[in-house]
Amino acid sequence: MHKQRIAIAGCTGRMGRTLIEAALANETVELAAAFEREGNPLVGRDAGEMLGQPTGVTISDDAAAAIGAADCVIDFTLPDGTLRHLDLATNLGVPMVIGTTGFDDAQKARIAAAAERAPVVFAPNMAVGVNAVFKLLETAARILSAGYDVEIIEAHHRHKVDAPSGTALRMGEVVAAELGRNLTDCAIYGRQGRTGERQDETIAFSTIRGGDIVGDHTVLFAGTGERIEITHRSGGRMPYAMGALRAAAFLRGRPSGLFDMQDVLGLR
Repeated sequence: MHKQRIAIAGCTGRMGRTLIEAALANETVELAAAFEREGNPLVGRDAGEMLGQPTGVTISDDAAAAIGAADCVIDFTLPDGTLRHLDLATNLGVPMVIGTTGFDDAQKARIAAAAERAPVVFAPNMAVGVNAVFKLLETAARILSAGYDVEIIEAHHRHKVDAPSGTALRMGEVVAAELGRNLTDCAIYGRQGRTGERQDETIAFSTIRGGDIVGDHTVLFAGTGERIEITHRSGGRMPYAMGALRAAAFLRGRPSGLFDMQDVLGLR
């Protein structure tokens, strides 16, 4: 079987650079293309120059050509850009791995519709450890379904543009589903002023933004006389990149369908 040819969107960003590094270190994939927005000052340079590892792949601003040269495209950019790339990928029949967060419901519906034409892995967090935590949360919520308040605390670097993080929201969705609740109805986001007593059904989110924090997430189950905390801390972006490559491999040979990392890892 030939190496899987990977195209990386937003290749000069923090995640883009990490994806290039991961692809170069992975013997089962080939970096086929790396692309950026028109006007990016690094367009025309070698994609590995930022890492001190020449690749022979030139950074392009032609998304269609880059995606068309690949067996799979990986995108950790911003919602509007990701959706443009998704349209190109589905028109070309190219599978796509989406790690971008911050989509609204209508945008998520567009992703689901596109996945009817070409396969997509769409997950708020590609790290294997985080997806193990999602599974642990199902068990914890089932056991701690009565008499425990749920609080979700997340921290990220100062450049992150959406809050709460997609991972935190997914954690809330996992817990809410296990408790028979709808997160839209029971979530609160931050507190200020005279808030009154905490309501039993609430799932609350607290957000921290600062410095270069890669990503910390804690789900706190607070009961009478005890607290249970399930925490994941990211020390770098490589786990996300390695998970994305694992997702790309999962899509090989699939004609269509919408999947997440629980599918990729066989945790369903």
